[in-house]
Amino acid sequence: MKALLLTEYKEMQVTDVDAPEVGADDVLVQVEACGICGSDIHGYDGSTGRRIPPLVMGHEAAGIVIATGENITDLPEGTRVTFDSMVSCGKCHFCRQGDGNLCDHRMVLGVSCGEYRRHGAFAEQISVPRRIVYTLPETLPFEHAALVEAVSVAVHAANVTQITLGDTAVVVGAGMIGLLTIQAVRAAGATQVIAVDLNDKRLAVAKELGADVVLRGDQVDVPAEVRKLTEGRGADVALEVVGATPTINTAIESVRKGGSVTLVGNVSPKIELPLQSVVTREITLRGTCGCNGEYPQCIDLMNRGIIKVEPLITAKISLDDAPQWFERLYAGDPDQMKVVVQPQKIVQPQKS
Repeated sequence: MKALLLTEYKEMQVTDVDAPEVGADDVLVQVEACGICGSDIHGYDGSTGRRIPPLVMGHEAAGIVIATGENITDLPEGTRVTFDSMVSCGKCHFCRQGDGNLCDHRMVLGVSCGEYRRHGAFAEQISVPRRIVYTLPETLPFEHAALVEAVSVAVHAANVTQITLGDTAVVVGAGMIGLLTIQAVRAAGATQVIAVDLNDKRLAVAKELGADVVLRGDQVDVPAEVRKLTEGRGADVALEVVGATPTINTAIESVRKGGSVTLVGNVSPKIELPLQSVVTREITLRGTCGCNGEYPQCIDLMNRGIIKVEPLITAKISLDDAPQWFERLYAGDPDQMKVVVQPQKIVQPQKS
């Protein structure tokens, strides 16, 4: 089959690779759409240590069932599906407790980190365990369904945040996950949502997707502006979707006494923490990792239009176009939000 292979850092090739094996408990999926994640771009140059070549990347995908293992009886050929990006073992302490996202032996599709290599979905086909596969309604397009994984990160973050109906929520960072988080916290009950970013275009999209107020973090004193909007108290909750010292400080200083800050972004392995502010104002800090069973909830929210992803998709490309798009995204293209690869898309030859 054809696949997009990271042959060495900063080198992508569309090439023939062996078709995936299908175990007794596996599902073989014909990939119809797979989103390029920011983590793929960061892994493209080896900086994360989690995309060691050779590797087929890609973990945000949807497609059609074309075969199943001998133990699978409930997914007939032709079923429209998506699947979790993380393969949990189902047996460790955390899996048995219902915290599959904290699995001791978890593997992520499209990741190679020294401990394991698990090829991903920038390919015509992928084989995944049945336990991470979810069916899709006919009304949800494949290119939208490919974003369920990203939506699940936002929905999980909203689920673990102490949001009460009527709360004010600040979302720091209006990139892909931030824009989904804005919609997720609105759906969770926040009635005033404030988005913070440095990019006017992203803030405009944030406004379109439900933010009541947008703030340029480099042009205003964000915590002061938030207090003006909350009768001097500060926001009830803040979700930080970048993962750097300045933005985490903005989130912490924007919440009221007794408020909660959920840390979603993880760009920096270490940050400086305003300890006295957290302690003396009794702020709750909560980390969030991936998702934990929210796929059905996300599919329903997307299918009913409560969480919208179409405004975030800026390009739909073929597998053959993907190498040059990786170069473009790696170089930094601020106008691109989510690029979706369609492995079954046929490139029309150029007319002479």
